[in-house]
Amino acid sequence: MLANVAARALHLSVLDYGVDGALSLRQQEREREAAMLTLASKLKRDDGVKTGRAPGGPSDSSQRVSIRDRLLIKEVAELEANLPSTCKASFPDENKLHHFQLAVSPDEGYYQSGKFLFEIDVPEAYNMVPPKVKCLTRIWHPNIAETGEICLSLLREHSIDGTGWAPTRTLKDVVWGLNSLFTDLLNFDDPLNIDAAEHHLRDKEDFRNKVQDYIKHYAR
Repeated sequence: MLANVAARALHLSVLDYGVDGALSLRQQEREREAAMLTLASKLKRDDGVKTGRAPGGPSDSSQRVSIRDRLLIKEVAELEANLPSTCKASFPDENKLHHFQLAVSPDEGYYQSGKFLFEIDVPEAYNMVPPKVKCLTRIWHPNIAETGEICLSLLREHSIDGTGWAPTRTLKDVVWGLNSLFTDLLNFDDPLNIDAAEHHLRDKEDFRNKVQDYIKHYAR
């Protein structure tokens, strides 16, 4: 009996420390469990911050993030149900609705046959401020700079003509506005890219050729 107890104790000792004194499998398992508990606690704290339940009381920032995310759940569903046939939205991380990409493939006009990618970031202060939008595809366009900046009235925080951003606007308005930059809202009279607008005024056919050249090199 004593021999059996001693053997078991020796077996446990080997498991705990190993023959050469190294960490045992059991100790490694204990460390893994401790690490999992630490991670679980961190995730719980992070979730508390996201939902405005952080220790010490909710902050304005956490409250605003919560408002933004609640709005986006509804607006993304509305957007998906009303997406133009020439547009496709993609979310690199489905848990982050505030960051997504929009691909626009015009089916008419100068930019037909091109595929233009936009990056859309919705700030924490949404919907009091508009989303941040950048064109990732190099393009020859009077209202889009070659570096990606965009001139679209509804994305302006302050607009004297009343066409700028307002809390009543939604992601659907933004997407339809971007899509219309290639058709109805293509504006040569109030350009961001002055060179492109002047090119169109000077020689429309050569402008078309340059647009197609850009599409061939950058927008396929």
